[in-house]
Amino acid sequence: MADENSENSRFNLLPEGCIANIISFTSPKDACTAAAVSVGLKSAAESDTVWERFLPPDYVEIVSGSSSPVAAYSTKKELFFSLCDSPLLVDGGKLSLRLDKSTGKKCYMLCSRQFQIAWGDNLMYWTWSSLPDSRFAEVAELQSVFWLGMRAIFQAELLSPNTNYAAYLVFKLMEDHEGLDCPSKASIKFVREKNGSVIEKVDKTISNVYIVPRVMGRRRRIRRTRGGLPGTTPNDRVSRVRSDGWLEIELGDFFICEGDKFDIQIDVSETKHLNWKRGLIIEGIELRPKEVS
Repeated sequence: MADENSENSRFNLLPEGCIANIISFTSPKDACTAAAVSVGLKSAAESDTVWERFLPPDYVEIVSGSSSPVAAYSTKKELFFSLCDSPLLVDGGKLSLRLDKSTGKKCYMLCSRQFQIAWGDNLMYWTWSSLPDSRFAEVAELQSVFWLGMRAIFQAELLSPNTNYAAYLVFKLMEDHEGLDCPSKASIKFVREKNGSVIEKVDKTISNVYIVPRVMGRRRRIRRTRGGLPGTTPNDRVSRVRSDGWLEIELGDFFICEGDKFDIQIDVSETKHLNWKRGLIIEGIELRPKEVS
């Protein structure tokens, strides 16, 4: 204990700028811990030097180009947590951006209006409406189809490098939903194009997703806890409730390396069981750092 106290004492003798620079190589979580456990580290751990390092390199362009207001801030730490707690609309409202609170990595959601949806332009099958609890101007509402198919495309260079990401379908279910308890197929591909032609397509993840899981026979309910269901496999995914009240289901995961430049193509489809499907409301697909279980 004496040796540990001696080490801490010597560390506190370092200039504050030096301590701040050291803490900036850790993580937002570590910086908050340092500020909480040591009065001597608090000033350094909360300095702009530390929290600017946790913000994305292009945060100035992100904030200035956002179509949604950014809460007033006086420190970089306040800006960081504002970007974690209040997603910004970017790219003309097509994308929503927030930061992961533990790592500072970028999390993007693509609005459903930007999906390629089978029969999405036919009001007999899909309609578009506004919901007060959606971050986007419109959400997609499934009226009735027997063949479910949708595709979302992201640019890899938007994401934080050297990060393992997971993709999540964000949705709601109407009270009278039907035909959605059959497993859908989700796939994630890396696609490279040159002069408008596909030159490479790499399959990264193929999963079964249960938008409405069947539990205990034919009874339906939404999965609110992590983990699998009886009779599912490790590649099966079930839905859960998000903190914002929407539902989400993991579609798969993939790793982004430094300098990756390709399209991330995410497909969700159910074409095996040709029963009528209705009552699904889709807000978007979110990409965020994969949680460590």
